[in-house]
Amino acid sequence: MIFNYKYQGLKQTRLGFGDALVKIGENNDKIIALCADLTESLCMTNFSKKFPKRFFQIGIAESNMIGIASGLSINGYIPYTGTFANFSTSRVYDQIRQSVSYSNKNVKICASHSGISLGEDGATHQSLEDIGLMKMLPGMTVINTCDYNQTYEATIAISKYNGPVYLRFGRPEVANFTKKNSFKIGKALLLKEGKDVTIISTGHLVWESIEAANFLLKEGIDCEVINIHTIKPLDEKFILKSVLKTRCLITAEEHNYIGGLGESIAGLLSKKLPTLQYFVAVNDMFGESGKPKELMKKYKITTKDIIKKVNKIFKKKINK
Repeated sequence: MIFNYKYQGLKQTRLGFGDALVKIGENNDKIIALCADLTESLCMTNFSKKFPKRFFQIGIAESNMIGIASGLSINGYIPYTGTFANFSTSRVYDQIRQSVSYSNKNVKICASHSGISLGEDGATHQSLEDIGLMKMLPGMTVINTCDYNQTYEATIAISKYNGPVYLRFGRPEVANFTKKNSFKIGKALLLKEGKDVTIISTGHLVWESIEAANFLLKEGIDCEVINIHTIKPLDEKFILKSVLKTRCLITAEEHNYIGGLGESIAGLLSKKLPTLQYFVAVNDMFGESGKPKELMKKYKITTKDIIKKVNKIFKKKINK
């Protein structure tokens, strides 16, 4: 039995972005940071202080920020843009499509406060459709990290990757548990081996999936837990290998079930290995204002919800 993780306390994923941004800034003078009036929220303050000539506060002008980043990339710079996930995507989608994705610019679109765990700011600031928007753009790499360590490593990794990237992370403190040097763009991460049910999760739902799997193991259901941090390109071989063994799967994400990770995997399986699949995701609706844990409970994306879906799918599997 492999348990490829170790709980290291609670930590905000956005801190991993901020800390790594300073690190790559020290090592590469081509790194430029741009922010749309949310420097502290994106944890970009330390970069702005250390490299004032390479930091640009654009203000509440996200479209301009993307345009400026695109222009900087033409001159060999590696621009990192920062704002909330909702403002990083739907508000500037035309600029991303036309100025970044279409011409394959080396721009890193970094988005915090994703999903509904943003909490009290409500539906206008929460983002439950951003993964779908970004994965549809040709050439766009889409990454959704699960903890501080992974966000730190992803922020560094995308600086060495040539092409447009959407990096998604969050606001609240969540479990920090991934091992160092375990992040590779496009490569799934096996966190727990299992034989009965595959649980594939991304972002904040990865730790919820681990907790669910550990509970279920005591109940006699052996789940395999896979972290898909890179939603595009998808690690198809790894997914198919696991599903071929378990013959059923749960996908878990803090996103609308339409357009998210689960839909990507369903598309893969429909073509190569039709398999019974259940979704743990937001059911095609906007969020609302509330405490993060309360919202996750209301929208049925908690550890308990994963356990319920696993029990349901495992029962259906064995009774076939």
